[in-house]
Amino acid sequence: MTTENKALMTQAREALQGKWGTAVIITLIYMLCVGAIQAIPGLGQIAALVLAGPLALGYMIFALLIARKQDADVNTLFSGFQNFGNAFVLYLLMMVFILLWTLLLIIPGIIAGFSYSMAYFILSENPDMKPMDAIDASKKMMYGYKMKLFFLYLRFLGWALLCILTFGIGFLWLAPYMQVSLALFYEDIKTKPIQPEIEQ
Repeated sequence: MTTENKALMTQAREALQGKWGTAVIITLIYMLCVGAIQAIPGLGQIAALVLAGPLALGYMIFALLIARKQDADVNTLFSGFQNFGNAFVLYLLMMVFILLWTLLLIIPGIIAGFSYSMAYFILSENPDMKPMDAIDASKKMMYGYKMKLFFLYLRFLGWALLCILTFGIGFLWLAPYMQVSLALFYEDIKTKPIQPEIEQ
């Protein structure tokens, strides 16, 4: 039996106690990096595509460390560049697959996003794994758990609306809260038996 989403969120808050300052700073740097890259005239979108994967991997590593009540700092955010090639290819493959599913209908694209949601966590623990293998492992891991993840995200909807009222500043706290909750979700289901069937 898996842990209830409410309990995962409680565990995330407990894990973040005493580390909110670091989490906010890392989130701010992450957002600034992504924003600054995209703002580069001409090459911004290409640069963002190239660097988004390693940054995303670093942010997931940060969330996983916090979830495990281990230390993380700003350097953790850039640790994904140590596995640049796999992180970049993984990001590219995920974007292409999600786009292709979305071209069919919005719902299949969303489902695909849920299916691939554990891929970066898997890569962080298996840095030599091929990106396609990480995607396949995520699909297997998420079989039967996509609706549970949907309801976890749904629990953050009210907080997200409140963050909008703060002109987006609140997302500096909400983003790490969500990512650490997602990391705990990963920790919870990765020990469960993998189903033989695969979706998306």
